[in-house]
Amino acid sequence: MKAVVMNGIGDTDVMQIVEHPEPLATPGHVLVEIATAGVNFMDIGVRQGMAWTDIANPKILGVEGAGRVLAVGEGVTDFSAGDRVAWVYAPGSYAERISIPVSSLVLLPDFIDDRTAASTMMQGLTASHFATDFYPVQPGDIALVHAAAGGVGLLLTQIIRLRGGRVIGRVSSEDKVAIAKRTGAEHVIVDRKGDFAQQVLHLTNNRGVDVVYDGSGPTTFQGSLDCLRRSGTFCWYGPVLGGPGHIDIMSLPKSIKIGYAVVSDHIHAPERLRARATQLFDWIRDGALKVNIGGSYPLEEAASAHADMASRRTTGKLLLVP
Repeated sequence: MKAVVMNGIGDTDVMQIVEHPEPLATPGHVLVEIATAGVNFMDIGVRQGMAWTDIANPKILGVEGAGRVLAVGEGVTDFSAGDRVAWVYAPGSYAERISIPVSSLVLLPDFIDDRTAASTMMQGLTASHFATDFYPVQPGDIALVHAAAGGVGLLLTQIIRLRGGRVIGRVSSEDKVAIAKRTGAEHVIVDRKGDFAQQVLHLTNNRGVDVVYDGSGPTTFQGSLDCLRRSGTFCWYGPVLGGPGHIDIMSLPKSIKIGYAVVSDHIHAPERLRARATQLFDWIRDGALKVNIGGSYPLEEAASAHADMASRRTTGKLLLVP
């Protein structure tokens, strides 16, 4: 089968499409024909040596996708050949086929197509974690969403609105303003340098926001602190762009609460994964949650997808199609 591997740590030139041995449906696993794979910042982090360092190169990139079950391994009773499935974390998803443990799989309803499913799992469950679990948004809350035109940002904005909250979005360029507003952001700030705090305070009559969702790296850290209300919540995520460095907890202002949100804590058991995914699918079916696909690439162009994502030129979700 064809698969995209990384031959070492580095830029996109370490990525290569190769012929790879076929996976098997081992005990507790199912063999899946991949219809669509999701591209995530996590994949860039793996390529840059931030994760999976215990797995020898060359290794297949990718963790997310949707497809159809080809065969089931010994002991598997919840899935059968022909079932349509999706997954949020299964290393080796940049390929034509993959063997996945049943605990990582979600059965797809007929009303969710493969592209939508692969666009929803990682980023949708991440947004769900942020707005319903890490900081459960309440009616009237005001949230600042960084990268509001990205895959997580667009879904997060909609879930905040579903829960009765209001959104101030931050984007990196004027051409991203329209999609952020169309998704539900009341106000959108264009900023690339981290100079947004005064605008946020002006928009909130100097009160500050109830919660900040910031995955934009150290450039925005101080500004996010500055625009929180008293006892506000700072949701930090996204390790690829780096952390803020050493934090003196006694220097944190206004009794704020700060934490690092990780989606695995939202779906730490199979039943939670399936329940959270079902909620997302139901919102999509009802028209309450819309998925934006920003680009679709053949498997051979995975390096281009990485380059486009890293450049911040894209909006929404990027997909690979074997």
